[in-house]
Amino acid sequence: MDRAETEVSTAQRHDVPSAPEARYLNRELSWLAFNDRVLEEASNPTHPLLERLRFLAIAATNLDEFNMVRVAGLKDLCKNGVTVPSLDGRTPAQQLEAIGQQLTDIIHRQELCWNELSQRLREEGVAAVTVTELEPADLGWLETFFEDEIYPVLSPIAVDPAHPFPFVGNLGFGLVVAFEAAKETRTGLVLVPALLERMVRLPGETIRFMAIEKIIELFVDRLFPGFEVVACGQFRVIRDSDIEIEEEAEDLMRVFELALQRRRRGEVIRLEVNAAMPVELQSFLAAELGCGHDDVAPLNLPLGLGDVRQMIVADRPDLLFKTFTPRFPERIRDHGGDCFGAIRAKDFVVHHPYESFDVVVQFLRQAAADPAVVAIKGTLYRTSDNSPIVGAMCEAAEAGKSVTALVELKARFDEAQNIRWARDLEKAGVQVVYGFMELKTHAKVTMVVRREEGRLKTYVHYGTGNYHPITAKIYTDLSFFTCDPMLGSDAARVFNYMTGYAEPRQLSKVLLAPLHMRTQLLRLIDAEIEHVAAGRPGRIWAKMNSLVDKGIIDALYRASVAGVEIDLVVRGICCLRPGVPGLSETIRVKSIVGRFLEHSRIYCFGDGEELPSRRAKVYIGSADWMSRNLDRRVEVLVPVENPTVHEQVLDQIMVANLNDNLQSWQLEGADGTYRRLASATPERDFNLHAYFMTNPSLSGRGSALRRTRPQRVVRIGND
Repeated sequence: MDRAETEVSTAQRHDVPSAPEARYLNRELSWLAFNDRVLEEASNPTHPLLERLRFLAIAATNLDEFNMVRVAGLKDLCKNGVTVPSLDGRTPAQQLEAIGQQLTDIIHRQELCWNELSQRLREEGVAAVTVTELEPADLGWLETFFEDEIYPVLSPIAVDPAHPFPFVGNLGFGLVVAFEAAKETRTGLVLVPALLERMVRLPGETIRFMAIEKIIELFVDRLFPGFEVVACGQFRVIRDSDIEIEEEAEDLMRVFELALQRRRRGEVIRLEVNAAMPVELQSFLAAELGCGHDDVAPLNLPLGLGDVRQMIVADRPDLLFKTFTPRFPERIRDHGGDCFGAIRAKDFVVHHPYESFDVVVQFLRQAAADPAVVAIKGTLYRTSDNSPIVGAMCEAAEAGKSVTALVELKARFDEAQNIRWARDLEKAGVQVVYGFMELKTHAKVTMVVRREEGRLKTYVHYGTGNYHPITAKIYTDLSFFTCDPMLGSDAARVFNYMTGYAEPRQLSKVLLAPLHMRTQLLRLIDAEIEHVAAGRPGRIWAKMNSLVDKGIIDALYRASVAGVEIDLVVRGICCLRPGVPGLSETIRVKSIVGRFLEHSRIYCFGDGEELPSRRAKVYIGSADWMSRNLDRRVEVLVPVENPTVHEQVLDQIMVANLNDNLQSWQLEGADGTYRRLASATPERDFNLHAYFMTNPSLSGRGSALRRTRPQRVVRIGND
């Protein structure tokens, strides 16, 4: 019986739900549900107040990006008459309607959260003040600050036939002013330059901030001398920020420079105004910006709420998470800081942010300085300003080594910075490649080729996260170091594919998208079905950021109907409905939202045994289970076979993720809602992040592991 016949037979026996809305959750609404969970952390009383403010700012910034990309895309589909349904059967217009209803509720909860937090912070001596709270000394200081630091960079514009309405860029922010002279009312604009700090800290012993728009409004008459200001309001513009690339473009860097200019001028998707703005001014802005009535959002909270993160001050550590110092792998210390010596001794994995990203930087810096190193190849998707990774590559090239950097220009919202890196690298003599026009290169791989005893030996870093030392402090990711000849050979073939389009005929161990990864993942899922059919356990554990791909979801449904037990940790979007009778009864889905952003991708298959098991097949890498990752990106999943690395990833990291109940939400498949897991009893309560901050990981411990082993994590169960 082939797969199609098996599916028909199974559907007949179990009355498997077949309607799209019964089988799948909507991608956009699932993303909004994720952002709801982030917003909920802003109300979590167990978090310090400034950390709660940070969660509020993150949720607001996330929502901006959602509007710039996802809402913009749906509006464009509607504008062009596209009615192709989503995975759950909704047309673009139906999705926009559902999103609009959700956004109304989200904005209301943001307002409530901001009001509560600003009041609580005020009681703790951290305040966002208004004009009525200012003392005479404050007014004097603000007047000087305005004249010295703000006035010189402002350009007030009177809008009339001689002064047309100016262009307001994406996320552009400003004031609209109605002013009068000789009984004639005119309208003007004051655009606030993006480089000005939004929240200005006032002098004094107490911590007080004032929003820059309130300072400008306080002195706005100086911008329009000789006129009487009769009304004033604040506005913020959100534009379509997705980028379309012409497939036949010859110079990819030039294409992206032009595309970034077009992004600034994308269609206005949302116009945010303060709720007190007069209707006449709202209508004026909407008409000039080409907005419909539904695109205007009057708000009772600070526009651009993400900017309130500027109020998170280091001089109130009592209102922040308790600091901790990331560990440096003892295994490298055992070898006197020699990364290559440590890797030769044994494969190991570094668990960020609990273990320092400095080890990745040291790996590259050592390669740059080592005369035995002849070549370095690496991918760059996102990294930081003044990146030590880019610096090490430049140093290596200047030292005469062969250095190749694949810079992905299509990393959304980081395109401009990536162009700057590419130019810096090229100036240093690095061979810079931009990858594929139609594919985004998302794989995280660096290989170093070193001459040892007359032969070349390859050392490889496979990662789950970006080469970004800043995000490595808040994202949970894995850095896997190996000199396994097969994994080194696979890395070389992957780079040849990325730089020269040379499709590898065969890879020894690595799973590569878009060529083979989907097929091999489906085989791994089907193998678990076969184990159940043979009377053995079928088990799948997986951890990812998003689960959207229909083919993978349907395969998991087949596995569930066959009796495979499946536990999924999906931080963000999940289109799979767990626990549906006849469809997904053995599938459980949870999301973890806490102090750190869960970012690592880990896939575990029991191979006929209960998990955790030494026999289990375990993969880590860069790919989520989304169509874009499997079909439209270059992605890598690498098998974890070294015993201590295998134990760390499966028995320690995955078990800890499944045990967490203090930062976890359970997805209820019937209605697509998430339920925060309740605290059980103190002896069963488990905080994933707290555990790893206080317990060292296994594979990087070196000689320290012989002295003390970490506290063992025991799988609690499915409830």
